[in-house]
Amino acid sequence: MHQTTRVVSIFVPLAFVLVACSETSSPSNPSELPTVADASPAGGIIEQAASDGGRRIVMLDECDPDSFNAAIGAGTCSRNGGLGFDTFIALLEKHAQVPSWRFSPNTIHVPRELTVSVVNQGGEAHTFTEVDDFGGGIVPELNALSGTPVVAPECLALGAGDFIAPGGQTSHTFERGEADKYQCCIHPWMRASTR
Repeated sequence: MHQTTRVVSIFVPLAFVLVACSETSSPSNPSELPTVADASPAGGIIEQAASDGGRRIVMLDECDPDSFNAAIGAGTCSRNGGLGFDTFIALLEKHAQVPSWRFSPNTIHVPRELTVSVVNQGGEAHTFTEVDDFGGGIVPELNALSGTPVVAPECLALGAGDFIAPGGQTSHTFERGEADKYQCCIHPWMRASTR
């Protein structure tokens, strides 16, 4: 229980940051903070992705709303069911990653210039950030548990629009012939690369 208390006390400020950054503009006061309910419905995302030729990158996680919201703060997780917070931390401590928090696909074939939808089908906010080299993200405790203590510099330059709320989406244009790297700046083991 001591370990969970230590981790929870560290994650509480993250919940405020994630809720505050889940919209493209910053609220002027706390009463304007967006919640998970403000995210666009998943049905619209699937239709948009299909209009992009069916190619898309999906952000996935399996957070359990009851335990994640209790441990980190209300609005942290918005999906039904999933992996409990204590189990998430235990897996991260053991494996330096939690495989169900991932980008799919994690290898992106780019035969030509290509614009693809990036869709968050998970229950937590994520980023899809291009980095020169994989590294840590904006949550020091997740960096330590995942073995990525050196923060990727690009993760230190995030804007509010870089955070994709559950049910949200963005798009990214990939250039042919470039070997690029992408990671979530919250969960730094979530990675993808082009070939």
